[in-house]
Amino acid sequence: MHVDRIERSIGKLIDEISNAEILLPEIQREYVWKPTQVAKLMDSIYRGYPFGSLLFWETDDAPATRDMFVSGPEQAPSKPPLFLLDGQQRLTSLHRVFTDHPEAQVVFHVENQKFQNQSAATQRDPKWVKVADVLDPKASMLRLTQRLLDAGSTLEDHEIEDRLGKIKQLRNRHFVMEVLKGFPYEEVAEIFVRVNSGGRRLGTLDLAMATLSTRWTGVLTKLQGEAEHWLRHGYGHIDVNFLSRALAGVVLGRGLSVWSHSKLRQTGDTELERGWEVVKRGLRRLVPLLQTHLKLTRSDPLPSMIVLIPLVVLLGERTDDTLDDETSNGIIYWLLLATIRTRYSGSTDTRLSQDIRAARQVNPVRALLEGLDVENSRAEVTERALRGRTKESPYFFLSLLVAMARGARDWWYGTDILPATDTAPKLEHHHVHPPATLDDPRFDKGMVNDLANLVFISSQANKQISGRSPADYFPTLREEELRAHLVPLAESLRVPDGYPRFLDERRHLLAESMNTLLDRFRPSFLDEVPVENADPSAGLSLDLALYGSLRDGGRIVFVASGDGISWSGSASMAELDTAIEYARVAGIDSDVTIAGESVPVEMIEDSLQVPIGPFLVIGTPDEWRRVFDRELDTSLPLSALPEITSKVWDGERTKFPVTSTD
Repeated sequence: MHVDRIERSIGKLIDEISNAEILLPEIQREYVWKPTQVAKLMDSIYRGYPFGSLLFWETDDAPATRDMFVSGPEQAPSKPPLFLLDGQQRLTSLHRVFTDHPEAQVVFHVENQKFQNQSAATQRDPKWVKVADVLDPKASMLRLTQRLLDAGSTLEDHEIEDRLGKIKQLRNRHFVMEVLKGFPYEEVAEIFVRVNSGGRRLGTLDLAMATLSTRWTGVLTKLQGEAEHWLRHGYGHIDVNFLSRALAGVVLGRGLSVWSHSKLRQTGDTELERGWEVVKRGLRRLVPLLQTHLKLTRSDPLPSMIVLIPLVVLLGERTDDTLDDETSNGIIYWLLLATIRTRYSGSTDTRLSQDIRAARQVNPVRALLEGLDVENSRAEVTERALRGRTKESPYFFLSLLVAMARGARDWWYGTDILPATDTAPKLEHHHVHPPATLDDPRFDKGMVNDLANLVFISSQANKQISGRSPADYFPTLREEELRAHLVPLAESLRVPDGYPRFLDERRHLLAESMNTLLDRFRPSFLDEVPVENADPSAGLSLDLALYGSLRDGGRIVFVASGDGISWSGSASMAELDTAIEYARVAGIDSDVTIAGESVPVEMIEDSLQVPIGPFLVIGTPDEWRRVFDRELDTSLPLSALPEITSKVWDGERTKFPVTSTD
């Protein structure tokens, strides 16, 4: 028994599959890759990235086989076949692209050099060219180049030819092959199981931790000790994961990526020690700032911990222990705006790199605000921006801050709404108008769970309310207790008929108080500039409603609305849920069908992105999971599914945080 290590071109392997000289043993699983994964493989090979090795088995005792999931003429092999053990998804995908398989219609944009699966939009845009057309041996590069020039390409003809030629040469890229020879079937089966055993993908944070552990002796003890310190002070989310990410940010000057762990390996002990001191010093300056300026006595209300990392760099690298009011206020102002704008919901690594660079500028606050595009404007929260927002929205965090700023306390018990340590009872929120009093067709679940209907009170206080209407229990509270929570006092707003006006009135009070909070910290250099909406997604909404369950063919319905936007569509809940889990657990891209169109579900750095009608909906996998769990908890019977008139969205898509969905 031995193993041969050889190389073979992609083109040769494609031909061998077509000639039945590469077969699948029966133990192989089915082909499962989605079009988005196929497009990413093509992109990796085009860019010269590693694309893995292949494992084969050569034997005289041919095992039972299964189909290769490719199209082409069936024929007997002209030589003894090789049996593919590892690499089926990649080789099958390549064969499908090269042979123009109907389920692998990958196209290439000549100007931005991007690959994706064919869609209605790419079919209408002549700057997209089908990869199979370029790979066709009979294809004329001159004719394809002229076609792209006629389509309005701004590239020179030789640049177009070079890029198309690079695709043409993909056939000549080589795989490394390991061929098992003389192994019995039972042992090959054991090897197959071990090679293909599933498991959680090592993410960038895992890689960074593993690299730090092997590179810097005792680092885990240091991280754990610091995490325990902050846990005792109410900031339990400053854990080992956050600290390792912050350390990598200081040392590398950027967020984590696949590139990060190789750079960490090259970092010397002195630089790691210096970076660790910066992290500790930055936190010991930042946390007291959050406690004094925002009354944020604990970390769990923060929607994102990543937003703290540029501020850790800014404060940790300062040689001066004193901090003037303009700088400290500007730091808080940036944190609030970065939260409202969900700064790190997409392209986390890229944006974190930009913000760390800004934090190291001579005037870091101004530089950070330039990254948010508000250096020439004053941000303002509008009532319109609060419409339809729920507890997943970043405005939920702001509503807590403004309640604490007004001295709000728990109804009935008078205790703090944000106890000082993580060991205290979890922060609670409850409905002013309980759902039981709003059981009326006029009020959908989005209206019932609207941010303007939520207040921060204890579970004990909520039990006192039970399902009672505000008309019943408000008289037991003092007016100042209601005002502190920004609750309007008019008695006509305490009954279901007055509920829509209650939401409007409370949004007005919340927006007014949020702007007062922002104005308190706004740097003076923004005083004379124009006002703009703090939230780019203000006035836009995406409503979700689940009908049925994961097991009975449940459908999730999307309704998008806003300025010039009116769109609806639906998708299989099971298909979408599976795609989210693939991304969340294993980082695997896939596809789902929404409104009759196959769209990619992609992990871009730490963000999961899904095109849904007029929006590119973005958020971390955990944020997506929380939103889907919300829908599962409030699902309606499948029999109530409305008839949806939907069509494929063919316009531009606006980024929209999944946390802002209703």
